[in-house]
Amino acid sequence: MLGKGPGIPADMVFLDLEDAVAPKEKEAARDKVVSAIRDQDWGDKVLCVRVNDWSTRWTAFDVIAVVGKAGERLDEIMLPKVESAAQVVALDLLLGQVEVNSGLPRGHIGIEAQIETTRGLINVEEICAASPRLETIIFGPADFAASMEMPVLTGGVQIPEYPGDHFHYVFSKILMAGRANGLQVIDGPFLKIREPELFRDYCNRTRVLGYDGKWALHPDQVTILNEMFSPTQEQFDRAWDILEAYRLATEDEGKGAVMFGDEMIDEASRKMAIKFVSRGERAGFTRSPRA
Repeated sequence: MLGKGPGIPADMVFLDLEDAVAPKEKEAARDKVVSAIRDQDWGDKVLCVRVNDWSTRWTAFDVIAVVGKAGERLDEIMLPKVESAAQVVALDLLLGQVEVNSGLPRGHIGIEAQIETTRGLINVEEICAASPRLETIIFGPADFAASMEMPVLTGGVQIPEYPGDHFHYVFSKILMAGRANGLQVIDGPFLKIREPELFRDYCNRTRVLGYDGKWALHPDQVTILNEMFSPTQEQFDRAWDILEAYRLATEDEGKGAVMFGDEMIDEASRKMAIKFVSRGERAGFTRSPRA
């Protein structure tokens, strides 16, 4: 699995020391992860390692072993089951010491935090503001469902008996806390990897709210994710047209708002269009030739 990582067309790859590793293999996995980081070509992917959570005996030693040996190619550490701002601060302080000790620039390693429990959700606003290293907040549906004692055995799937989306409040609260602090907001895994249409349905639940992306557990899910969370060519072109029209209005005509077809556009329109353009460029889009 470590060998396949560089060839998967994902924006980010994280190497796991937590739930994907059996307890008796935890220590041995650290050196395997370090070797994969140092010896493989990851291209321009964001490269992250998920350590064990603070309730275990492994967390600090995961960080010391991996960050201390992996070198500059490691971008981030992911902290699971975050329940308080203090847990993020503790990781920040530890990372600072390990960076100095291993010759890395201070602040080189970013933090991704997973919200997977009821206490984590209650404290998500403070968590999102806990450290300048924090780059991403992530929802973990399976552990959260267990924390809530929901009557489900597969995290994230719809519950037919519930008249609506049982995670809508959770999605929205995490998204608002993340956006208020300038963070990327990512949805967690969908466990039924052989159900692509159900996966599309789940992607749409968070995509339409404004999430930046979602985890993949299998290469086939990456293909769907790249499609679902990227704009269409039509949206990409329209966003460019909005930016161009707004620039002409503000810079050449001195207007703060202008009609674009049958729609009035202003500064808020520019902000929305920039998001589509940046995502589209990351996905490899170029502006269509104009007639």
